[in-house]
Amino acid sequence: MTTLTLASPDVPLHAAVTAAVVRVLEAHEVEPELVTGSAEDLLAMVAAGELDVFSTLWSNEAPVGCTLLGNLFRPRFGFFVAETGVPLRSMAELAGSSVNRGLITPKSLLPQVRAAVAAWDLTAAGFTIEADEDEAALTLLNAALETGAPIVVPAMAPGFLHHRFRLTALDDPKGSCGGELDARLVLRPGLMKELDRDLTDELDELTFGNRVVSALDDAVRFRNMDPDEAAESWQRGHLLPR
Repeated sequence: MTTLTLASPDVPLHAAVTAAVVRVLEAHEVEPELVTGSAEDLLAMVAAGELDVFSTLWSNEAPVGCTLLGNLFRPRFGFFVAETGVPLRSMAELAGSSVNRGLITPKSLLPQVRAAVAAWDLTAAGFTIEADEDEAALTLLNAALETGAPIVVPAMAPGFLHHRFRLTALDDPKGSCGGELDARLVLRPGLMKELDRDLTDELDELTFGNRVVSALDDAVRFRNMDPDEAAESWQRGHLLPR
């Protein structure tokens, strides 16, 4: 049996997606050794040939010498509102709306939120950025949405918030939030030639979609599943209603 080191950021969403990738590898008699840490450090180790695979890179630009495979889901940053909340459809409507002015913001999204706030001159409309560590901010956003508070949610999709609530992305005519990205596997230099063609073909065709990834994230956070259990539930067709 072939052994590979499979690197993943130590956050629930990435852990659950990586567990689903593991099931594909094991079906091809590949035994993955999981390594977690910061995305930046792990990706550098893959590029240096110290680790085999990184799951997942949200970009179409691979480190020099590395190979990108698959299109597991389509991450995107945006400002979202609950469909049962304030009837907003566009970033252009925010300044004149009745939503709460505090933008609860995960620290990892500060650059994107600042860019959007500047593009739409939201500071002049009284909006403030309330940044917190990612997990703490996500907890606050979840609690606020549960109460039905009229808030704007600066967030990445997919994620558990999109599984638990019906969130609609505000139109962004200025493109201040950026566009969709691709979530892809990164293979260290030379690994592509070492793997079985059937495996690399399957990995390159592998896709979960944002809806599944949101459900995986929710299962780990709120349904008392570890990443392996969440991946198995997905594989058996039990994760989402049919």
